[in-house]
Amino acid sequence: MLKSMTGYGKAECELSQKKITIEIKSLNSKQMDLNTRISLLFREKDLEIRRELSDKLIRGKVDFILYSESLGEDSATKINAGVVKSYYKQMEQISADLNIPLHDSILQTILTLPEVVKNGKEELDEKEWKAITAKIAEAIASLDQFRIQEGSVLKQDLVSNVQSITSLLTEIEQYEEERVTRIKEKIFEGLRDISIEQVNENRLEQEMIFYLEKMDVNEEKVRLLNHCNYFLETMGLNEPVGKKLGFIAQEIGREVNTLGSKANHLEMQKLVIRMKDALEKIKEQLLNVL
Repeated sequence: MLKSMTGYGKAECELSQKKITIEIKSLNSKQMDLNTRISLLFREKDLEIRRELSDKLIRGKVDFILYSESLGEDSATKINAGVVKSYYKQMEQISADLNIPLHDSILQTILTLPEVVKNGKEELDEKEWKAITAKIAEAIASLDQFRIQEGSVLKQDLVSNVQSITSLLTEIEQYEEERVTRIKEKIFEGLRDISIEQVNENRLEQEMIFYLEKMDVNEEKVRLLNHCNYFLETMGLNEPVGKKLGFIAQEIGREVNTLGSKANHLEMQKLVIRMKDALEKIKEQLLNVL
């Protein structure tokens, strides 16, 4: 099954006093390029999350976001009222001693002083984490389904372009006989132009056969057709095939280039150019295949 590397998945759940939101975005990349943004409370699970994402998503530029939103009034950050009162009494005493009035902004100043704000560290509840891991799996499955849908569109385009190459390959046959005749005529014209009166017919025939064999494109046509068929077969495998398809596309390109260099015929070269155009589209599409 062909999959795209582009995808998006999201999952949410509500736990005690908090709402958890998980988002995963994926784009194309040669390797797994993973970036995570995780709320402080769950930071210790970063490696576990990375392993899960790498195992399931295989390849791509992946952004993972896990954030927590408080639903209750309780907060891990507290204002130490006793310390605030103590600071205020001290400032009142200093104000009286120095005969300097206290301003309304004094409370704002006190809040910046040491030990006024207490940061209590919230502990990770393993039962809650179990529920969150289930939601991470749900987001991954959602992204994977997105990849499958995108992959089906890619597959249609890839099949169309591969079939375009094989169709153009069949059109080459109509020019092959004419091409051989033209090559022979050019050789004889060249001999007449240089005024050679006596020609060793046997030697000429041998050289002609040797030259035409070098110009023969039958092997290239067979290999090109085989590569195209192998490309289509590989797309049906139930595994990530993007890299393998890229290697096959390189082999297709080699045969197309050899056809072009051997063509020596205007109409055949036009067909080769159209093959190259279809192949470039294939290579562009493969950049996003998992």
